[in-house]
Amino acid sequence: MTTDIAFVVYDEMTALDLVGAFDAVTRVETMGIADLDWDVLARTPRATATGDLRFEPTEVGTPPGAYDAVVVPGGTGTRALTEDGATVDWIATAADCDLITSVCTGSLLLGAAGLLDGCRATTHPSAYDALAAYCTVVEERVVRDGDRVTARGVSSSIDLGLELVELLADAGARETVRERMDYPHDRRRELAE
Repeated sequence: MTTDIAFVVYDEMTALDLVGAFDAVTRVETMGIADLDWDVLARTPRATATGDLRFEPTEVGTPPGAYDAVVVPGGTGTRALTEDGATVDWIATAADCDLITSVCTGSLLLGAAGLLDGCRATTHPSAYDALAAYCTVVEERVVRDGDRVTARGVSSSIDLGLELVELLADAGARETVRERMDYPHDRRRELAE
């Protein structure tokens, strides 16, 4: 069975928040481990990340709720977007997704959309207070609470991607992808020590 994943983009997002998770997750398909389809979603025809890096979405206006899983990156744009009713409503369509995930301050968007109510989650340490308005903040690199998975700061996007690889395939796939990415961290081993 194919899993359909939505990678959300928007103006003033942090590119690594998206790309780190995207790279790990999409390797599951390109390495023949599991069947995935994905789209890059935006509400506009183009999204410009900080540093003027431009993303051209494959789907414009399609709601994230049309997918099995959604990945929401963070960035400086999240603060304004939490006040933008149309964006919050768009993100809220993900309520029935099998996996609802974020990196860094992307969790603020999930929270504003009501998708973290009653959950434990994390974000960049500079946004702990803001996230506390929506959920219980946990100061960990990756927090999984049922079908919600949130990752801390920018570089934790790779950790989120590896967590999703394990959820979409298995622990062996996670290790294979981690090794192929030459990523020296192994969150599972670090937690066990």
